[in-house]
Amino acid sequence: MSPRLGYPRQRGVIGLMAVGTLALALVCMLLVVDSGRLYLEKRKLQSIADTSALEAAGRGGQCAANTTASDYALQNATRNGFPVVVNDSSRAMTVTCGTLVTNASSLRVFSPDANKNDAIRVVATKAVTTSIANGVRNLFSGVPLAAQMTLQATAVAALPPPAASLTIRSTAFIVDSNKSIILNSLFSGLLGGSLNISAAGWNGMVNSNISLLSYLDQLKIDLGLTAVGYSQVLGNTISVSQLIQSAINVLDPTHTLGATVTIASLQALSVAAGATKVILGNVLQVATGTDASALVVNMRVFDLIEGFVQLANKTNGLVASFPINLPGLAQITASVQVLQPPQMSAIGNPMVAVAAGQDPMSGPNRIYVRTAQMRVLLSIGLPVLDSLAPLQNAVLGLAGPLTSTLSSLLQLNLVGVIDGLTCLLGASCTMPDLLILPPPLKIDVALDAASGSSWVTGYSCVNPAAKTLTTNTTTALATLKIGNIDPSSVFGNSQTPPQIVLKPIKLVDIGTITCRRLLILNDCNPRVPSVGGGIALSIDTKVGANASASVTHTYATPNLPEVGQPPFYFPYTAQNPITNLSDTVTGVNIQMYGPIPGNSNLLGNLIGGLGTILNSVSSLLVTTIKSVLGPLLDTVLDTILRGLGISINEVDVGANLSCHAGRAYLVI
Repeated sequence: MSPRLGYPRQRGVIGLMAVGTLALALVCMLLVVDSGRLYLEKRKLQSIADTSALEAAGRGGQCAANTTASDYALQNATRNGFPVVVNDSSRAMTVTCGTLVTNASSLRVFSPDANKNDAIRVVATKAVTTSIANGVRNLFSGVPLAAQMTLQATAVAALPPPAASLTIRSTAFIVDSNKSIILNSLFSGLLGGSLNISAAGWNGMVNSNISLLSYLDQLKIDLGLTAVGYSQVLGNTISVSQLIQSAINVLDPTHTLGATVTIASLQALSVAAGATKVILGNVLQVATGTDASALVVNMRVFDLIEGFVQLANKTNGLVASFPINLPGLAQITASVQVLQPPQMSAIGNPMVAVAAGQDPMSGPNRIYVRTAQMRVLLSIGLPVLDSLAPLQNAVLGLAGPLTSTLSSLLQLNLVGVIDGLTCLLGASCTMPDLLILPPPLKIDVALDAASGSSWVTGYSCVNPAAKTLTTNTTTALATLKIGNIDPSSVFGNSQTPPQIVLKPIKLVDIGTITCRRLLILNDCNPRVPSVGGGIALSIDTKVGANASASVTHTYATPNLPEVGQPPFYFPYTAQNPITNLSDTVTGVNIQMYGPIPGNSNLLGNLIGGLGTILNSVSSLLVTTIKSVLGPLLDTVLDTILRGLGISINEVDVGANLSCHAGRAYLVI
């Protein structure tokens, strides 16, 4: 068949198209292969820059004092097949130290500063064979064809911000059988339950430590919480019994230590806690965004539990009143109310806490810990006061000169009263009658303890090997009152506690007695009390050496461990003002009180007439207070305070600082 007329023959077109297509495919293939080669080279170079920057930052490299940042980066590059040789222009690496700032576009950028190592930038370059596309472009543009081109990769790595932690506790103490009785009564009253823990059980809690991170993780598991971080568990309302049970689960993960005295004691506390619920964040402060590694803080189990107990008492508003039944101290009643729970541990970023415009003591980003604020009232009766014979003897020393003075001041004919010879037979004779320590015999001791506190005021991480952390610390200040105190003036609303009203204790009641002498017998009328008033004693003093100002202390290497290691505790200790009360003479008041209404017997003159006598006997009374009340307060009051984490004028503050808490990460 012949071809159609009008259409010329077309032969070889398909072949030409095939040749063109193959040529184009070849060019594309070359471009893909060449681009892939360059991509792999750039990717490898970027990996070198990334790992070098991470190692230089992760190892705390520096640029000013030494060149460790550059050394660490080059060591990493060599290990990863990118050795940098001097005078070899085919590959190079530039390492720069600095910090991160936010520019006007709210973008994070690197700012070079050789004196800082908050971030480290690594720029790696490598010469490779020129790409085909680049060569073709240069060929047609008239640019000389270069055999090589330079690839460049930039990486900026930084460590997490610094983290500091403070932990506050009272000085350690050993619990004996008498102190265990007091602690059982104290914790029972605060919780509203019943406890009978042995001295070994209390000492077991004092001598056991618990990791804060492990505890918070266990608490999240026990509560079924899945949120990342710890804000939810710290802000949740949790029963005190659950808080104690989670501590048991950390100490005894296999539940095989129930027979041990420490675990058994914690279980007893969990039962006594009942259903009271608290917010954990009120005693443990963790700044938002804190890296988990910063929470590896070890605390004494006793400190953690006492914090829960005090927080429970603050929540339930109870005044814990309980008798203290110790041998020879049978009539002591103690009452305790927590006005403010402790802040036992705080973790945060010191850079933010002490930033310009922030108050490091009260600002929202502070790193601040404190002991509890509380009130204690001891009512001491017989037979404790039976041991006050030295006090009676001291007061009796007033009788002779006092009788002579009263003869004129009371306008009575007492010239011969001392030997009783001037009273005629059958005649009425009125004479002074001094009653020493008149009933009711009771001494009240009230202690209003403010919080001891500590907070971060500065830090230095210019050289992590010589880091420092500066704190201000105040030890617990207390107002000590001894006399006659009405409990209703001590306890009330814990938000606005009342002003304690102190009345003096009567040491001497000056009365009169009228007698008629009949030969060897005396017929006396009933004694008339307080005709001439009396002599009284009260103590009202502030105790605590650091009452007016905080003490600045700087923790420094090697006594400043990394966060996660056991804290280094610095003791703030001064003379114990309770057991050495005799040194607080200015707080002891010996005074005359007036006669009962209806007896106008020149009170003012009486005070003036007795001034010298009172001064002479005051030293005897103060010495007696030390010898009699000192050991008593040491045994009872000091044990109660230590059981609540308070030691007047004594506190231990532990510190940790990590200049970079956690692993380095890429930021740019």
